[in-house]
Amino acid sequence: MTTEADWLTPLLADAPAPPARVRTNAWRLLAIAVIWATSLFVVALWVAGGAVGDLTAMDADALNTLGRITGLVSANLLLYQVLLMARVPVFERGFGRDAITRMHRWVGFWSFWLLLAHIALLVAGYAAQADVNVFVQLWDFVWNYPGMLLATVGTALLVLVVVTSVRRARRKLRYESWHLLHLYGYLGVGLAIPHMLWTGADFAAHPLAEMYWWGLWAVTAAAVIVFRVALPLWRSARHGIRVVSVEADGPLGVVVRMRGRRLERLGARAGQFFVWRFLDGAGWTRGNPLSLAADPARGELVVAARMVGDGTRRLATLRRGTRVLIEGPYGEFTGDVRTRDRMLLLGAGAGVAPLVALLEEQPYAPGDATLVTRDHRAEESMQTVAIDRLVRERGVRHVALHGARRRSGSTWMPGAFADGRGDELLRRMVRDLDDHDVFLCGPPAWMAAVRRDLRAAGVPSAQIHSEAFGV
Repeated sequence: MTTEADWLTPLLADAPAPPARVRTNAWRLLAIAVIWATSLFVVALWVAGGAVGDLTAMDADALNTLGRITGLVSANLLLYQVLLMARVPVFERGFGRDAITRMHRWVGFWSFWLLLAHIALLVAGYAAQADVNVFVQLWDFVWNYPGMLLATVGTALLVLVVVTSVRRARRKLRYESWHLLHLYGYLGVGLAIPHMLWTGADFAAHPLAEMYWWGLWAVTAAAVIVFRVALPLWRSARHGIRVVSVEADGPLGVVVRMRGRRLERLGARAGQFFVWRFLDGAGWTRGNPLSLAADPARGELVVAARMVGDGTRRLATLRRGTRVLIEGPYGEFTGDVRTRDRMLLLGAGAGVAPLVALLEEQPYAPGDATLVTRDHRAEESMQTVAIDRLVRERGVRHVALHGARRRSGSTWMPGAFADGRGDELLRRMVRDLDDHDVFLCGPPAWMAAVRRDLRAAGVPSAQIHSEAFGV
């Protein structure tokens, strides 16, 4: 017997992509075009400076030309490093926050290593030409070349940022301390630029190249000021957002509800996040990236957090009427990415909050949405009242997985599951698993483990959606 769903399947397969996906693809193409255009300019600049001939010389000139290209590429990557975190719409909409976060980290480390190579190669090349010790040449660079003292300070700041960004070192720092240190990267970039424009052979001999590079960095600085400072301040003033209530969410969680003027004009969607700054005294400058924990169409902005650091603990002490500064909304973790009627949503700890918001906003039939929550203990669960309401009123299937995590196999599961086969558990929980859109939210390692089991269970990558907004 053929059902309506059976004969609709081939039609849906050939249907045009949703408008939201078409727009995202257009933004992605534009973002890629910007990256390629600036990258090709850097290569053209290097070649125009006689790089090919210098490379064949196999002498000091070869070291110098390699030092030039590593410096140019490093500077170009520093440009992307700043732009990627400047909340520029072309990159936010083209790549999404999850991809931008990965790119930011990858670009940062490559830029750093190329910067070190740039320094080493030029010092070696100039020392060979002058027939002096490399340490003498390094000292001469720092004290006698225009802008090099500033570049040395900038390099030291970038080293500080990179060292504290290594995962092992970062785990030993409070998030607030790490974030403050990370901001020194902007200063390091700013101090490193002048020497390139004052003494770089690729710029001094090419006035148009100098104008282009100055213009590019000016646009980058303007993007930071506009999208990270001016626009958030304007939106915050226009909407006048204030805290209306603070509620406990289990023993470790807190829910903050906020209201303001014409919040619908923000265009926020369930699953997106804002960077929040609560003007309640000392520490207000530190932003807290938190996802919406309820459908914003209800007229409120709601966040839920687990109190694990100074920033989130402060949320529990907020008073009614506290003014709020916002950056956002950001992220592509929304219903626009859906390709199927049915949904499976898996969240761990505070990661449940944006999934609840999605379930409140999205259309689905009773029984077509399954929510899996993961906590060490049942009493630590968050958003239990909202989840019970969704089960009762919308027909959501809720599966709670409690207990200490497994040490091997599918580590996202509780240790009580002896066989440790996460793909089999997923197939038992959800029929026709590969016909679901899957939304993941939780710690990165946890999401990676779930994703591996989803792929093993036959779910296509295009139907697995997650987003990270930490660096």
